[in-house]
Order: sequence, then structure tokens, then C-alpha cells
Amino acid sequence: MLQLRARRLVYKLKRTFTKGHVMKSRLLHISCCAVGLMAFPTLSQAHFRLLAPASWLVENQLGDPQKAAPCGGTNGDFGKPTYAVTDVRGGSSLHIKVQETVYHPGHYRVALAVNSPTELPLDPKAQTMTNDKGTIMSVSAEVMSPATPPVIADGLFQHDSKSDQAFETDITVPNINCRNCTLQVIEFMEQHPVNNPGQFTYHHCATLHITADPGKPIDAAWPKERS
Repeated sequence: MLQLRARRLVYKLKRTFTKGHVMKSRLLHISCCAVGLMAFPTLSQAHFRLLAPASWLVENQLGDPQKAAPCGGTNGDFGKPTYAVTDVRGGSSLHIKVQETVYHPGHYRVALAVNSPTELPLDPKAQTMTNDKGTIMSVSAEVMSPATPPVIADGLFQHDSKSDQAFETDITVPNINCRNCTLQVIEFMEQHPVNNPGQFTYHHCATLHITADPGKPIDAAWPKERS
């Protein structure tokens, strides 16, 4: 489609600019730009929105800003906070809902930090290859199975085709007390070039206020909340 549009642009310009050396020069310049478009098509970049729980940053229709680890933003846009807080009972289910706005194959991971986002795990370690144009591309990533804290679930919503439907699941929140937990939801993208920042992963977070269920034992696998 991009090549066809570029050829039409060159054809239209040839019909319009037919007289004078200046017009010929402009035609040559624009024709070269059109050829450049044909030679270097844009690389697709996956995007997603965090629909539930409420995101801690204001997201646009694509879910941006979301490249920077651990919780979104970019090098030039740290994002605008929503100040949204989701109350949840420890040991209960929490609904996760994401909408992929720009398709790319891959999977999702959910993690939780009790005291600081710095407790969140590093992005998944990627296996890469270099294509025939010399571009480093992601192939796959490590999936934690079984998941252990701070990861709650990994390998979610694995897909290799476009879906117009939102991805949804329920996770079990640890039975802990946490006034300001950070829930992280990330997408690892396969067949994707390196982003700066974020490399092959996009990031969203939500703030949770978790109140332990007194009828259940405290989950000792998670760190205690610092006062």
C-alpha cells in the first residue's frame, strides 16, 4: 500500500510540474523522497491500554506514554498521573483487562511491588536475531513458570494474530496489607525492533490499596509493608 501511494504521488507530481528547471528540481527531490518511502517502510510498534484496574497515568487512545520501564512514560514525557487508587481485599480476585491498540505478537506479565516500583522485576530477557537489513529483532522471551513474587502471572494472552477484543483475566491478590502497592502490567513484543526506551516491552501500572482478609493467613512470600 505504501509503495502504491508513493508511485501515485510521483505520477501526480509529474503531471503537475512539467515546465521550468525549478519545477524539475523540485520533482526530482520529491520523487527521491517517494522512492525512500518505498525502500524504508515504517516499522510497526505494538501498543496497549490498561483498562482495569485504573492506570496510574493518563493514557491516550493508543495507551501512550508506555515505553519506559517500569511503569510507562518516555524519555521526553514522564506522563500525567491520574491519582487513581483501586481498593482490593487481600486474597481475593482482581480483574485485569487490556486492549491492544496496535497489534504485535507477544504475551503479557503481571507483577506487584509492595513498597516501591523499584521492587518490580526487570523486563523479560529476550532472544533476538538480526534480519537481512541489519536490524536487531526480538524472537521470544523467558516466561516464569510457575510465577513467584514479585511476579503474579506470566505468559498471559499469548497471541500471534490481531484481536479486536480486549484481553481479560482474574488474578489472585496476595493476602497482605499494602496502602500503596504498584501493580505492573507489561507486554513483551515478538518480531519487534529495539525501542528507546523499553527495548521490546511496553509498560503500564496501577496503584492498589490492599487490605488483608483477617480470616486468611498473611502471605509470607511477599515483603512486609514499611511504615
